[in-house]
Amino acid sequence: MDLVQWLIFFMLIQLMHGLGTWKLYVKADRKSFEAFIPIYNGIVLMKIINRPSWWVALLFIPVINVIMLIIIWVETARSFGKNNYIDTILSVLTLGFYSYYLNYFTDVKHIKDRSLMPKSSSGEWVSSILFAIVAATIVHTYSLQPYVIPSSSLEKSLLVGDFLIVSKMHYGPRIPMTTVGMPMVHDTIPILNKKSYLFNDRIEENKTSWINKLQLPYLRIPGWETIKRNEIVVFNQPADTLQDMNDFTPDRNYYKPIDKKTNLVKRCVAIAGDTLEIREGYVYINGVQNTLPYRAKLQFSYEVTLMPGKSFERSIIEQLKTRYDITDGIYQSGNKIIIPAASDDAVSVFKNHPSIARIDKYIQPKGERDALKFPQDPSYDWNRDFFGPLYIPEKGKSMTISLNNIAVYKRLITEYEGNKLAVKGNQIFVNGKLTDSYTFKQNYYWMMGDNRHNSIDARRWGFVPFNHVVGKPVFIWMSWNTNGKGFKKIRWERLFSTVHPDGERKSYLIHFLILLAAWYGYRFWRKRKNTAV
Repeated sequence: MDLVQWLIFFMLIQLMHGLGTWKLYVKADRKSFEAFIPIYNGIVLMKIINRPSWWVALLFIPVINVIMLIIIWVETARSFGKNNYIDTILSVLTLGFYSYYLNYFTDVKHIKDRSLMPKSSSGEWVSSILFAIVAATIVHTYSLQPYVIPSSSLEKSLLVGDFLIVSKMHYGPRIPMTTVGMPMVHDTIPILNKKSYLFNDRIEENKTSWINKLQLPYLRIPGWETIKRNEIVVFNQPADTLQDMNDFTPDRNYYKPIDKKTNLVKRCVAIAGDTLEIREGYVYINGVQNTLPYRAKLQFSYEVTLMPGKSFERSIIEQLKTRYDITDGIYQSGNKIIIPAASDDAVSVFKNHPSIARIDKYIQPKGERDALKFPQDPSYDWNRDFFGPLYIPEKGKSMTISLNNIAVYKRLITEYEGNKLAVKGNQIFVNGKLTDSYTFKQNYYWMMGDNRHNSIDARRWGFVPFNHVVGKPVFIWMSWNTNGKGFKKIRWERLFSTVHPDGERKSYLIHFLILLAAWYGYRFWRKRKNTAV
């Protein structure tokens, strides 16, 4: 919805509230017209239900406001003596319209200075849960979000089973665009396998569902830093407008809101304004080979030729995988061993094994086109190891567009920036106007995995717009090794370690435990002191 439509929607809500509560306002010794005045009616209502005025601000925070509405419906009924389970249930199931019944068909009395303590232990438990959800949702949405590493795309820097805390404050937290959904649940409700939000993903062409009109426009609170080259970033997968995320063939009758697209984590190897090229799997920025941080270890796939008559049993292969820190396993075929992902350090040690004759890196030849690689156009003979050069668009910068590069930038101009683009013969039209240049409205980034031959990244689906950026991983609070046994299931050396600072990794678990013990010790001392007084 545009601003005018949202304003009309807001005023309708105010009218519905006033019609359903004005008599209750009067019974609480307020004026009837106060129930109809936007925002002010909320402040007055907080006084009526004996709750703080700042609760009104929570009603304007998407997702959180849904929870707060439920709480206020129940609190309103309780403020007029309706404390039974049936009253609570009716307040929720009628979506607040229970107040109409109280307003027009009952002779309720307002309870001034009512106790805010629930009448039963179950009521207290429910209240505690609701307020905990509100607090956690605020933190989750605008400050810090947990995230788990599901794949080996950034292996060595981030391991499968690492549990991250992602800061949304560094690049600026986004205001949720999807206004109606379950708190702290991203795309799908666990177990139920149903969408966690209200949205119509199947709509007819040129028609917009009323449900989708509840989407808010993109808005981001300013952060305290910008994305830097080689930083690890969490973002929403731009190509996740599909039914099957592994398909990557656009189905334009299917759509997902930006903030509900799949979360991914990759390394930002190129920022807005860069010109990127990949040669033999190595990234070059503006003609210079990209230098990665110390903790980052590039990995490629290799073919290992064994000495004549040599072979490895399965148990030996597993031992070799662990000994030489090889990421995605080792597979033997005759006198050949395939290593899908290994770092230069691992290969330099592994090649000295007495049973190995030679090791060859798999590099796709230059000019051998991979039809699955961006931009999936026959004019581009790019593959995973030889890619580009291409310019990463920068906000406010203009560039020439022509039939030679429109395949690369078409999705940016249409899907990410909301324009209509048409090619007629040798001419390009944007929003119906003939043009040979375009000025970009936001910054774009190029996200890749360090596991160069086993990472579905920007080489597959292209640029990441800034409005898809979620945040910056700051530390690892837990790391679970599925292949470990006993205490080795936990990678203790990674617990409470940082993500970005360069140099050897250091765990701050002991420091955290000391601070935690000091905090609990202080609380215990404070409680004893207050009891003594």
